[in-house]
Amino acid sequence: MINKVFNGRYEIGEMIGTGGMADVFIAEDIRLHRKVAVKILRSDLARDPSFVSRFKKEAMAAGGLTNAGIVAVYDSGEDGGESYIVMELVNGFTLRELLQQNTSIPVKEAVDIIVEILEALDYSHSKGIIHRDIKPGNIMITNTGQVKVMDFGIARALDDVGATMTNTWSVVGTAQYLSPEQATGESADARSDIYSLGCLMYELLVGRPPFIGDTPVSIAFQHVSAPLVAPSEINPDIDSHLETIIKVALCKDPNDRYQDASAMLADMRLAIRGEPVTTKIRRVKSRRTLLIAGAIGLFTTILIATLFVFTSSNSKVIPSIQLPNVVGLTESAAKALLPNFTINIRHATDSQIPKDRISSEFPLPSTKVLAGSSVTLTISDGPGNVTVPMNIVGQSLTDVRKILSAAGLTISQTIPVDSNQVPGTVLAVDPSAGSILTVGSGVQLQISSGNVQVPNLLGLSDVQAITTLTQAGFLVRTASAYDETQPLGIVLAQAPDEGSTEAIGSSVTITINTQTMETAQPTP
Repeated sequence: MINKVFNGRYEIGEMIGTGGMADVFIAEDIRLHRKVAVKILRSDLARDPSFVSRFKKEAMAAGGLTNAGIVAVYDSGEDGGESYIVMELVNGFTLRELLQQNTSIPVKEAVDIIVEILEALDYSHSKGIIHRDIKPGNIMITNTGQVKVMDFGIARALDDVGATMTNTWSVVGTAQYLSPEQATGESADARSDIYSLGCLMYELLVGRPPFIGDTPVSIAFQHVSAPLVAPSEINPDIDSHLETIIKVALCKDPNDRYQDASAMLADMRLAIRGEPVTTKIRRVKSRRTLLIAGAIGLFTTILIATLFVFTSSNSKVIPSIQLPNVVGLTESAAKALLPNFTINIRHATDSQIPKDRISSEFPLPSTKVLAGSSVTLTISDGPGNVTVPMNIVGQSLTDVRKILSAAGLTISQTIPVDSNQVPGTVLAVDPSAGSILTVGSGVQLQISSGNVQVPNLLGLSDVQAITTLTQAGFLVRTASAYDETQPLGIVLAQAPDEGSTEAIGSSVTITINTQTMETAQPTP
């Protein structure tokens, strides 16, 4: 991939990032003579029409957004079956990297970050585009301190009716910042971005996300049903107005949240001035109360229906019941929802469902079954283990990705390394080949960047120097000079200097100690 030119314009350089859907490379825009970032759809996904469609939709969505607070998209297209997006190259770091330093962010700085994100979302929402994946990893802070929202990787146009980004237990978006409606597979809208931003604001001002757990599934459950721990219970020094804003943004019912980014932004500006916010936290019945009322109503309905059946017929009728969905629950929780069934338990590995939780049930959920019938529950033993393949080093990044994917592993990081190998060749893998990992784990790859260091040639003979450079992948140019204090035929100087990093195929000039007629001494 390195040094490839897309559509005669974008010369691909080293990889600077990788995601679930695409790899990102630094590139040179040959026409405009500027550095850009090029996102290229992963080759192992390019054969899937749904992924290609989603990738193109990202380009269309992000390409319509021109705002200083959003990473710009310059171009998109296809070349040789590869889909790509050309984006603004941002020099800076992500908010996630800042949080991982475990240093507290000053309140004023945290509030400024939230305000700038809200301004960007207010703009994107006005254009009919929601982000769907607001999280620290998608917030860039430039070297000048500007905040930019990036990666509309799972954005959808607001008029894409019914679009949801989750299935039963495959959550798109980071679980700690996922809105309840996304966690349950319902359609998301601008208020979903408000909720995710509320999670981010909670973390910046409190020091941890609002919900934490051992697995993404358990965290998603908390977003849907667990009560929010008030920010002031963890950080008593938090401003009461900011706490109110967080609580409104994190309401589980979208109708109780800020209805758009501009409303939340208005309250943020009031809080910055020390004025009370205008939005009130809606008082709603507790989930427990609603569940109890619902259960009583359901029980009454079933009781009346049962009495009607038994009093209107002389024959005994066994009622059919809709089988509840217990996938993702623990065994005890699942059995509590299936009191009138004969439960059979089996175990199997599963890469999607956490260990010791229900991975499947048979008959399928929502099936009408007779009370007392048999239900088979499969409990996940976890993803299982896999061995890092042996045939990785020396192959291209594209081939290695396929090998790792087939083995159940992913690439967590790629590190460009100076080498005379073909650009994109894998030089090393960590953990090493043969290591035992959990299915779904990531490995770190060192890949050839296409650059090599110029060796030290001073003092070598001309033949040795030329051989060394040729083997390293350089072109050789020679010049002549004379130094009577040095032996003839050795290298007196070189350009570029030893240790310089140059692209494979570039030229290195060596100056060879040569005696000419002008420098030769007359014979006495």
